[in-house]
Amino acid sequence: MVEHPESGITAGGESGPFRDILSKEHARRGKPPLHFADMDPDTRIAKAKELGLPKFRVRQLANHYYSHLSVDPEEYTDFPAARREDAVSAFFPTLIAPLLRQKADNGTTVKTLWRLFDGSRIESVLMRYPNRATLCISSQVGCGMGCPFCATGKLGLTRNMSTGEILEQVRVAAKAMRDGAIAGGPGRLSNVVFMGMGEPMGNYRSVLSAIRQISAQPPEGFGISARNITVSTVGVVPGIKKLTAEGIPVRLAVSLHAPNDRLRDELVPMNRRFDTTQVLDAAHDYYLASKRRVSIEYALMRGINDQAVHARQLANRLNHYGDDWAHVNPIPLNPIEGSKWTASDPHDEKVFLDILHQAGITATLRDTRGSDIDGACGQLAAKELLSRES
Repeated sequence: MVEHPESGITAGGESGPFRDILSKEHARRGKPPLHFADMDPDTRIAKAKELGLPKFRVRQLANHYYSHLSVDPEEYTDFPAARREDAVSAFFPTLIAPLLRQKADNGTTVKTLWRLFDGSRIESVLMRYPNRATLCISSQVGCGMGCPFCATGKLGLTRNMSTGEILEQVRVAAKAMRDGAIAGGPGRLSNVVFMGMGEPMGNYRSVLSAIRQISAQPPEGFGISARNITVSTVGVVPGIKKLTAEGIPVRLAVSLHAPNDRLRDELVPMNRRFDTTQVLDAAHDYYLASKRRVSIEYALMRGINDQAVHARQLANRLNHYGDDWAHVNPIPLNPIEGSKWTASDPHDEKVFLDILHQAGITATLRDTRGSDIDGACGQLAAKELLSRES
């Protein structure tokens, strides 16, 4: 039997219209080195024992990683000097290394291109606002959802990321905020959004483990409230249902982008597997279970999904459920160079928003941070990949 890489969507996605889109780089590249964040408590203790370290050293390691955000052996002063390097090497292998950083918004937006152990590239974006700091992280290398207007979708899916690879994006950003490395001086990373490269529901196990460790209090996690974590999906219904059952108060964001199936089939191929009714039903069930309003993400594309008729259709679809359960985020599209998909006219954006408001829908036009630094997720990785191939 041929063993296929975990795509994480559902069974039956390897042929026909539901085939998961794989990049030409796709392969079983081997697993990333096992990291402290990937280990359960028993595995951590067993690993320490292998190194000849007593059990209490595991808690010290956790304290250094989650509380002090450190993987620098020089800072492990509570460890025997002769054992620091060995412990860090065994528990905290380097999983991500910065290749390129771009800054915008007077240094308050920082986009980083990371190299993973196998040469893969991913991106994260740290955005500082007056009252919060939000990190947008990746959960897969590329994406298999194939949305034609999305830069990451153009890359295809290479592989899932490990929990350690996901968490390292958070630790580095939290440390940068704490140390004042971002414009504005020392601060605190307050929000994490799984809206970077990849479909989080396609890597459910690692994403859920990461959520638990991001939200647990130190020294079990980074202490960022689960209520300040957002998980975005194009509408993988089984994943939404699983997340509902977890009972973790994260915010759910659904990348809808179209108010009807005919249009969404074109914009979001996954709609052919889980249509708008299934997706919205699952999202509304999440609201009922969590009592947390669902974010409806809607990339506005000129002449395609941004007209008054689309706004009215969207309002009707959401109001069908009869309660104030959704917050719509119309997003001016950050276009891919040379693509037919482009941003809406500002007038059409205003009309779209006004129609939603008149229908009683809470809606806020999304702030397009980093539009001048390959801001759409995947643009930086795609540009770097092209330069390597040319």
